[in-house]
Amino acid sequence: MVLPHLLLAAVPGLSIPLAEWQVTAGYAVFAVSYFVFALGKLPGMKIDRPGMAIIGAVLMVAFRIVPAAEALRFIDFGTLVLLFSMMLVVGYLHLAGFFEWITEQIITRLKPRHLLPTVIFITGVLSAFFVNDIICLAMVPFTLLATRRMGLKPLPYLLAVATSANIGSVATITGNPQNMLIGSFSGLTYRYFIWRLGPVALIGLLLDWLIIRQMFGNDHVPEEAEGIKAVAPHVSLRELRKPAIVIVLVLAGFIAGVPPAMMAAIGAALMLITRTRNPRLVYDEVDWGLLVFFVGLFLIVGGAENSGLTRYLFEIADRFNLQNVGIFTAVTAVLSNLVSNVPAVMLLKSLVPAFRDPRTGWLVLAMASTLAGNLTITGSVANLIVVERAHGEVHIGFWDYTRVGIPVTLVTLAVGWAWLAWVR
Repeated sequence: MVLPHLLLAAVPGLSIPLAEWQVTAGYAVFAVSYFVFALGKLPGMKIDRPGMAIIGAVLMVAFRIVPAAEALRFIDFGTLVLLFSMMLVVGYLHLAGFFEWITEQIITRLKPRHLLPTVIFITGVLSAFFVNDIICLAMVPFTLLATRRMGLKPLPYLLAVATSANIGSVATITGNPQNMLIGSFSGLTYRYFIWRLGPVALIGLLLDWLIIRQMFGNDHVPEEAEGIKAVAPHVSLRELRKPAIVIVLVLAGFIAGVPPAMMAAIGAALMLITRTRNPRLVYDEVDWGLLVFFVGLFLIVGGAENSGLTRYLFEIADRFNLQNVGIFTAVTAVLSNLVSNVPAVMLLKSLVPAFRDPRTGWLVLAMASTLAGNLTITGSVANLIVVERAHGEVHIGFWDYTRVGIPVTLVTLAVGWAWLAWVR
């Protein structure tokens, strides 16, 4: 590839053309950054994804690929506000015992044969409306306790938590970070999103249950076994009253069409108005590294676009017909497993507005980047949370996960592709 001596920025409004060395530097920073995103950290050093995002962003500004005076306009603050606010809301619910209470109410009334579908559908439904990573944090300890009390092998149920958290989160804008990003860039309403992708999540959860049940068989104790008693410490309903009211208002606002970032911010502000809860405990629930990662990623991708990356992506899109739902699904799924789903979405987001049907393009991007996370144990943060939380009691090996993840991913992606190709 021959680089021009001078290249005008791909992003409208950039006042300074880039010299050849800046174009080369922009591509180099982008390539190294995405290499680290793919591996998780830089070999031989302790530079993780958020750290690399900061380094890459600083280099883009230092090389004047992204002018310092214009850097802020590359950052989508709507996405950051939505992500931060949902972390606060979900963190407050977690501290109040909301997820423990829901789990206790349901699991304590179960027979062993009902545990698997219940774990799958409860995890999936909660993940649809709250950040799926937090749901995994709440569900793993209760799944371990439930299987221990019932005399069940915990592995299939832990795999059910991980896979169903990813599948359920595909349904809404607030289900996971990449959906929040897509919701902000696409302008799709919460209602439209859930109407189009909700069926994919529901069918996916059903298929997840059938696949895991088929692979592990009827692995449960005799029919006369009792359900679990006293699964969780008693949770005060009085403490749950305020968070329950706030979350109902937030979800109602989402459905009513209030911009998700605004509604989530209102919910977070209401949660922080308290006389009893130390706000620092709520702040500790926020994944600050993820927020930093997003900020750095905005600037890295912005710099790559200024270096001409968008133009080459358009050429690739035309050559391989990425507007085809099936092809775009496959490309998104592969890229999401190579570099992780959020960087993949950031890279592909510039292509979708130019599609003949951009709404379907955004939905395919959300669906494929999310469901692809079930392929391997490192495919999503939710998977890693399940593995780490269960590590003290259960070892989940790479093959233990992959033998379930491969069929679940392929089948759910096929369903998502077929559904979106039909409803478009």
